[in-house]
Amino acid sequence: MLLYAIKMLMGDRAKYIGIIIGLSFASFIIVQQASIFAGLMSRTYGLITDTRQPNIWVVDKQLQEINDAKPLKTTQIYRVRSIDGVKWAVPFYKGVIKAKLKNGNYQSCVFLGIDDATLIGGPPRMIEGSLTDLRTPDAVIVNDVGASKQLSIDDTPLQVGDQLELNDNRAVVVGKCRVTRTFQTQPVIYTTFNRAITFAPQERKVLSFVLAHSEDGLDPKDVCRRIEQVTGLAAYTQDEFIKLTIDYYMKKTGIPLNFGVAVLLGFIIGTVISGQTFYNFTLDNLRYLGTFKAMGVTNATLTKMTLLQAIIVGGIGWGIGIGAASLFGFYTLNTELSFLLPWQLFLLSGATMFFICMFAALISLWKVFKLDPAIVFRS
Repeated sequence: MLLYAIKMLMGDRAKYIGIIIGLSFASFIIVQQASIFAGLMSRTYGLITDTRQPNIWVVDKQLQEINDAKPLKTTQIYRVRSIDGVKWAVPFYKGVIKAKLKNGNYQSCVFLGIDDATLIGGPPRMIEGSLTDLRTPDAVIVNDVGASKQLSIDDTPLQVGDQLELNDNRAVVVGKCRVTRTFQTQPVIYTTFNRAITFAPQERKVLSFVLAHSEDGLDPKDVCRRIEQVTGLAAYTQDEFIKLTIDYYMKKTGIPLNFGVAVLLGFIIGTVISGQTFYNFTLDNLRYLGTFKAMGVTNATLTKMTLLQAIIVGGIGWGIGIGAASLFGFYTLNTELSFLLPWQLFLLSGATMFFICMFAALISLWKVFKLDPAIVFRS
């Protein structure tokens, strides 16, 4: 009987293709919008994942997310280093600075200062030059996207050896790096901590974060609690800091609502189109289903036949939709568009499409259960 169900489904080509198109479109919209949302959220904590060496971030207690850096006293570095369970602790500066280009234009840049001695906190990947070149006078490293776009002059990218003026200070580009794109679309400039606080506008407190690492064998969360008790500051593991940042954007901004509406729209469109088409498909086949009932086929068997049809079209529609969304993400790589398709989204979108198909099948089954077998004998 299940084989007959497949033949009935594919025998009506127009409705069969119509159902698949509706489900494919719904799957594409849901996955594409959810992937853009996931990519956008990943950009909020890009600096955290790029700074790989520390497993503890020590920050001001009032800090809400990574871009909300609140300055600390530099003496806090020594207090953190003195705490039992801390293997090492180094300063990290994060701010915004204006770069003056050769043509006289100004460009705001994200300015990062890493530890002078160890260079911990440096960029995750160097494209040109070496991280150790930062130890030369007035040296800075610029991210490749910023060098080729905002810091370029007449479409000529900023090159290693070129000079910038940062807050009336001479800076020499000694390398290019690749970093994760963040919410802040400005170019990213790395230098040493002491040079950064010299170049940056003067403030009483100049330390943005303390980067630290727990002793081997110790739970970083336990060390964080010790740091908080001794210093009165907040200390987070990398995962906790990422969660803090995501929670801020989820609760304090309209981003989830905007993308949630688009995902919900795809869900509604898929449900309505597939449900209506599947219902019409069932109505057109009532005579055949009535024949099966007259032959003694039970409602349970008819239910299995209908659910099998729903699973087939749902699986095909989901596959086409997620494949199209994956191609969309592939061809938008290295663009300003954020796109992230984690494995969890594969499972979630599959479960969503399964729900849509089961809902459409249940609507159709209601008509099947009420079907009178005598319909086959009517003219």
